[in-house]
Amino acid sequence: MLADANGLVEAMKRAALDAQESVKPVNVYFGEVTASAPLKIAIEQKMTLGEEQLILTRNVTDYKLEIDLQWATDTGVLEDETRMEPLHFHHITGKNTLLVRNALEAGDEVILIRQQEGQKFIVVDRIGGKK
Repeated sequence: MLADANGLVEAMKRAALDAQESVKPVNVYFGEVTASAPLKIAIEQKMTLGEEQLILTRNVTDYKLEIDLQWATDTGVLEDETRMEPLHFHHITGKNTLLVRNALEAGDEVILIRQQEGQKFIVVDRIGGKK
């Protein structure tokens, strides 16, 4: 009978912890990228997350950005600060595509949010910006 009582107490403890956990809207974690290909992030010194567990935001990925650009250079300046005739001429205008290199690298520290009741983690951003 004592074993049944202990089992009941343990079941009640688990139910209370589960109920408490279910009311938390998010769980925030801090981690460190240990490898970039394939991506691995260590959190809490006891768990390493792999690519299949991670959802990456644009803040932590390479992405293309289309921009309208108007930029022109046409002259240089001599050492005595007099204007000289064009050394080179660049005129860039219109839509251009830039590649923003923002992918995570080993050593980056990141902020993660765990999906409620899930094994997926959203990598929100780096801590302190890109190195």
